Amino acid sequence: MFRKILIANRGEIALRVIRACREMGIGTVAIYSDADRSALHVRKADEAYWVGASPSAESYLRVDRILEIARQSQAEAIHPGYGFLAENPTFAEACEQAGFVFIGPSSETLRLCGSKTASRRLAKQVGVPTVPGTDQTLRDEEILPRAQEIGFPLLIKAAAGGGGKGMRIVGEEAELQSAIRAARSEGQSSFGDDAIFVEKYLTRPRHIEMQILADATGHTLYLGERECSLQRRHQKVVEEAPSPFMTPDLRRRMGEAAVALAKGCRYQNAGTAEFLVDTDRNFYFLEINARLQVEHPVTELTTGIDLVKSQVRIAAGESLSLRQKEVQPRGHAIECRIYAEDPTNRFAPFPGRITLYRPPGAPGIRNDSGVYEGFEVPIYYDPLISKLVAWGKDRPEAISRMRQALQDYLVAGIKTTVSFLFEVMSDPRFVEGDMDTTFIDTFLAQQEGGEPRHKDVAIVAAAIHAHIAEQERRPATPVGRGVAGSAWTLAARREGLRGR
Repeated sequence: MFRKILIANRGEIALRVIRACREMGIGTVAIYSDADRSALHVRKADEAYWVGASPSAESYLRVDRILEIARQSQAEAIHPGYGFLAENPTFAEACEQAGFVFIGPSSETLRLCGSKTASRRLAKQVGVPTVPGTDQTLRDEEILPRAQEIGFPLLIKAAAGGGGKGMRIVGEEAELQSAIRAARSEGQSSFGDDAIFVEKYLTRPRHIEMQILADATGHTLYLGERECSLQRRHQKVVEEAPSPFMTPDLRRRMGEAAVALAKGCRYQNAGTAEFLVDTDRNFYFLEINARLQVEHPVTELTTGIDLVKSQVRIAAGESLSLRQKEVQPRGHAIECRIYAEDPTNRFAPFPGRITLYRPPGAPGIRNDSGVYEGFEVPIYYDPLISKLVAWGKDRPEAISRMRQALQDYLVAGIKTTVSFLFEVMSDPRFVEGDMDTTFIDTFLAQQEGGEPRHKDVAIVAAAIHAHIAEQERRPATPVGRGVAGSAWTLAARREGLRGR
């Protein structure tokens, strides 16, 4: 087993890896930019090294600096987390060549999985259905004939894309050229690659993914699915496991498809096969995410398997001891991504200093966070401040616990998506499990047409912020939990959301 691991990331995922390593008796090395000098992952790691200026291109994306720090700290392995360099084959290869173990799949596998067109070809080779589209990148003059052949609506997608970037929906031919320009531009700026391809746009599908683990011997497990249909701008907002749409037969077939994909690309470590599923439960391969997912906690809570520890053990050469029949889901888990964003202003990022931070704590509640009271949320990185997860013996209990946790979640000084997520958890369609990838857009349209309750809760949050400012002017008077709690209770009662 490794003695020391460098974590090439920041925020809550860096803290998650630190926690797993500490439990395994492994030393940890953190890296930090100028903006993250006072970040929690810097405080919690055994060692911490400055990696560069605040912009990610000058810090967390600096392969040369990261490897230099790994040598200086005598780390044996590097965990990339997710985002930044996690799926970068050049980084993985550089780690391999420098003598460090990359905790993830090989650079060769990353190259295959990182190309949407190559992974589509792989899916066809192993007999996994794909969404109708092209398996090669296209020149501009080739796109219109293929688009007419596939039919509108369709998607123009960056071949190296991910996280909703470099993707444009095209409803009719007149929109095609502007969509091509936008997808190429975003692909180039986000991934350094302007290659694009065309794919049929499925109407109201579900986005369901399958978690896999694979060791060096080729032993591969699927750990069940995650429902990821609640998205905005093609980015996930809420995830849950298991999917309320799933049947035992569909789970088995999708799981076996994920394993076939993993074996087809000689996958090793933790990864995820993503699928779109239509209303008739036909599933289509979308992509392989060759890393730990943001939403991995819901799988951990419903399987009892620590995915980060599994990653480390596999990278150290250990074989998986579990067999497929031993993987049995238990209960239900829901994750809400808490972002520093303004829901009333098209979810614009809202950096700033957190003046009050009181995350919930209750049975079945987990909060993976990288912030604290007084922390300055920087403008340079993804605005995710925490992942709130609720587990229950069944889906109704998980929803009930999540609603209560969101009501108890207090943060001020910045705007967040907490109140918006509470509204989503309260929507009858969500409660009934009636969802698809258009859910959030439809939900927002309905909120704009009426008087959304989350706006009132946002007003209460502003009142809390004003109260804190007043207390800061009068330091002898403490800010009590009861004051903030009373404000939230008042808002809930006014809207009939909580009957206490």
